[in-house]
Amino acid sequence: MTQKRETYPVVVAGVRRDLPLFEVKPGLRIAVLNILGDVELTEAAAAALAERLKDQDFDVLVTAEAKSIPLAHALARRLNKPYVVLRKTYKPYMGEALQAETLSITTGKPQTLYLDEKDRPLIQGKKVALVDDVISTGSTLQGMRMVVEKAGGQVVTQAAIFTEGERAKWADIIALGHLPLFFDEEAKEG
Repeated sequence: MTQKRETYPVVVAGVRRDLPLFEVKPGLRIAVLNILGDVELTEAAAAALAERLKDQDFDVLVTAEAKSIPLAHALARRLNKPYVVLRKTYKPYMGEALQAETLSITTGKPQTLYLDEKDRPLIQGKKVALVDDVISTGSTLQGMRMVVEKAGGQVVTQAAIFTEGERAKWADIIALGHLPLFFDEEAKEG
């Protein structure tokens, strides 16, 4: 029998969830938001973010695979904008893909983001809104920005359901909330 995992309660656009805490490196735990399959939370977050993004001047939404794809889709529907998903694995059908490397806090390993050749015209010469579920270290955001710039696009706004960590670092992000980092007492003292 598995031990009950500690959680952190959040409310997103009136929808409550208890986010499980997972250790991502010794002494540091994060509250993990996983909207995959959570239609109620995804739709509520998309409605609230769409309201905050509706007056922003952009042409296309860009997100990274995989957990934020349903959010980008729901936002695109509400805002009547196209969206592009940057993939984390290159497939031969992607042709001459553009790429940038990133380091995600949830994997702890370098990852490469790829822009499919077919999606380049959606970004080239366009104003782009970057979208993610949670922005923590900013490395995925930076990787997305690098790919957009390589494709000839301009990032004009950034949005997420949550920011995480140093709140002041994310003052320019349109977000619905902020998640703290959870440090073990021994890690604080060491």
